[in-house]
Amino acid sequence: MTSYCDHCGRPAYEGDHATCLAARAMEPPRYCAHCARRMVVQVTPLGWSARCVEHGAVSG
Repeated sequence: MTSYCDHCGRPAYEGDHATCLAARAMEPPRYCAHCARRMVVQVTPLGWSARCVEHGAVSG
């Protein structure tokens, strides 16, 4: 099973994702790590939630 970068949506094994990891320190994920679909993201003062239509919700 291929895993994907949850910041840029590209396969995790392709290229360098150092900038993606740095951005994820301050931002919620934008893409599903399982299928690379764009997720619905909601940011609140208390945190964030992200939902993939196929794989469900993630929160932080």
